[in-house]
Amino acid sequence: MPYQSMEKSKQQTTTNTGLYCEYSSTAEPYAMEKVVAVLSYITLLGWFIAIVLHGAHKSTFASFHLRQSLGLIITGALLALIPLIGWLLNVGVCCAWFFALYHVVKGHEEEIPLLGRFYQEHLDFIK
Repeated sequence: MPYQSMEKSKQQTTTNTGLYCEYSSTAEPYAMEKVVAVLSYITLLGWFIAIVLHGAHKSTFASFHLRQSLGLIITGALLALIPLIGWLLNVGVCCAWFFALYHVVKGHEEEIPLLGRFYQEHLDFIK
């Protein structure tokens, strides 16, 4: 096998594995972006940890899911204050949470049905 410089081997590694490729909307999100996004859906404490990590690893993927998860947290908390009907509607919030968590693991930016667009528009302070 002929001698290769380190630069050539790095170039071949990046093109073969795709680990060092630029992020695009069609590419698989980086691992840290997924960690931030998944953490954001795991309780309010997880959301705070995710927002701190997001400060060092900014990405549109993580920002999208931080807004969705904060919207779910706020919606669930408000519905919990309403006896009976609010508690029953929280079952829908729980289903939306599973829906969102599934799409985070898959690496998709899928809005939550009914309220996802509202969350994206009104929680835009998370960049």
